[in-house]
Amino acid sequence: MRDHYDVIVIGGAAAGLSAALVLGRSRRSVLVVDSGEPRNARAAGVHNYLGREGASPAALGAVGRDEVAAYGVEVTTGRIVAASATDGDGVDPVGFSVSLESGAVVTARRLVVASGARDVLPEVPGLAEQWGRGVVHCPFCHGWEIRDQRIGVLVTSPIGAHQVLMFRALSEDVTAFVTDLALVDDTTLDGFAARGVAVVTGPVTSVVSDGERLTGVSLASGEFVALDALAAASTVEAQVGFLAGLGLEATDQFMGDHRFAGALTVDGAGQTSVRGVYAAGNVAAPMATVIASAAAGTQAGAALHGDLVQADLAVALAARAAA
Repeated sequence: MRDHYDVIVIGGAAAGLSAALVLGRSRRSVLVVDSGEPRNARAAGVHNYLGREGASPAALGAVGRDEVAAYGVEVTTGRIVAASATDGDGVDPVGFSVSLESGAVVTARRLVVASGARDVLPEVPGLAEQWGRGVVHCPFCHGWEIRDQRIGVLVTSPIGAHQVLMFRALSEDVTAFVTDLALVDDTTLDGFAARGVAVVTGPVTSVVSDGERLTGVSLASGEFVALDALAAASTVEAQVGFLAGLGLEATDQFMGDHRFAGALTVDGAGQTSVRGVYAAGNVAAPMATVIASAAAGTQAGAALHGDLVQADLAVALAARAAA
């Protein structure tokens, strides 16, 4: 690594690498710092990504790193633990300093935050071990793969009822496991009945597997319900704690009553509330799919390059006036 770059991109998944690609092709010096822990690491494949349908997350990331490297972008594995604004580099008055877990400190004129989000899972024994395989959350990401199978939907939050109907479009054999009847009203239950969805009320005590294959769930009553797949909503938390020194604006986002915690606020170009800091992907849009995150990264990279073009122009005009 050098000591200084035009741009540091925090996060090397679809959003971060897409931003880096635009910036590298625009002849900006770019460092991508990636922790190597993408949110979708356990998924078998990335879906609805035109041209790369079904590619594994690891394969898509490897291709992306090769592509950005071809334009001079540097990618390093590491974790940023702190970031702060500086007085710039003596030419551009906007600047930033980031500290890596390794102890290295690197500066840049601009930042792209693409650090993603983490899924906090329902506390059901056996569920975490099947996350991304037998336990899924997104009908668009995993629905085709479990079509026509015995699908259970764990209703632990208000979004669960919506999930039930989304997965019912994929299979005629759907069971809603409603952990608390306060989460569903009579209209919702009527809808389940009209669509032929079985309803089981009460706690699910464990997710049961045979090796790597999910086989069903156990109930507090002692009953076992055989399943091929289980859908469950996570609580999504944007990974922004290490950015506290920048004073970024983070707000909860909602889908109905379901909360997505602490996403960064950005405008249509990916600019955050702090000048010179852009954000893209799940850190700003927790529900974004991989292709949507990549598109947001492209937009943020292009906007950031335009920002630097104007900064370079201001420096040149000042130098001309002083000559």
